[in-house]
Amino acid sequence: MKAVALKRYLPSSDPESLLDVELQDPKPTGHDLLVRVQAISVNPVDVKVRSPKDKVEASPRVLGWDAAGVVEAVGPDVKRFKQGDAVYYAGSILRPGCDSELHLVDERIVGLKPKSLDFAQAAALPLTALTAYEALFDRCAIDPGGRHKGRTLLVINGAGGVGSIAIQLAKLAGLRVIATASRPESQQWCRELGADHVINHREDLPGQLKKLDIPEVDYLFNTVDTTGYWNAMCDVIKPFGRIVSIVESSQPVELGKLMGKSVSFSWELMFTRSRFQTQDMDEQHRILTQVAEWLDAGRVRTTLTEKLSPISAANLRAAHAKVESGKMVGKLVLESWR
Repeated sequence: MKAVALKRYLPSSDPESLLDVELQDPKPTGHDLLVRVQAISVNPVDVKVRSPKDKVEASPRVLGWDAAGVVEAVGPDVKRFKQGDAVYYAGSILRPGCDSELHLVDERIVGLKPKSLDFAQAAALPLTALTAYEALFDRCAIDPGGRHKGRTLLVINGAGGVGSIAIQLAKLAGLRVIATASRPESQQWCRELGADHVINHREDLPGQLKKLDIPEVDYLFNTVDTTGYWNAMCDVIKPFGRIVSIVESSQPVELGKLMGKSVSFSWELMFTRSRFQTQDMDEQHRILTQVAEWLDAGRVRTTLTEKLSPISAANLRAAHAKVESGKMVGKLVLESWR
């Protein structure tokens, strides 16, 4: 099968950083689905894993954690899917990624592809939708059914992949959403997705919120920089509020600043369930199924903004460079192997 892989960890500008390779077709066992991949998306995790380091792989390593495709074969323990099913998923960080024609993924973290979306539109969503859903509805304990309607959420970096779907899920739950974005095009994107207000994350956040007459927020979702925004987050979160972040802190942060307000802070990592094979691992199957229902009902939209074709090392290097630029709006997808 065709695949794009790395042997050394190099800058995306280096033609050796990602290579077109031929690998043996994998075989499904256990709960595995063998998926013929039709489209893939690129996320910051791809860039982080590929980033330069002194390491050489003995055999080609395939990256990629967002895919949509068709089930080619199933393992003996599979119960939820059959050959021919169209699916979408993010996969596991511990296994080879989906930048390959054929890919193995555990059925418990897979959903049927939304019927209303093509493969490229669907491939834009799994990793970010799972991340945003778990962050908002699990970590922050927001009720998706609307029991917390009217409460306020600040999304730092609303135009990124995770922020783009988080805005939509929060609006679906009835929240008042303030998103941050710094450029006119990214600010407009946030508004199109439903943000009630957009402020600039390169300027004073507490000051801008006060001008909106929203000096404090009930919930805060940081998708870009935990350390850099720590003091601002502590300032603008309400007593008994909840903060969730998906970005590792670059240095220790002062958790004690949250004590006076009895604020909860949580990390969200979409790969936790698959990494530790948790008892509720199939919760991600349920989440992707729910998101697909919302998509097909028109309550949520794809965050795809850019496509490249075919899936190749050259196009993946370009995609990695675009993500590294920090100027992505929504998601970039690659489709077709020819």
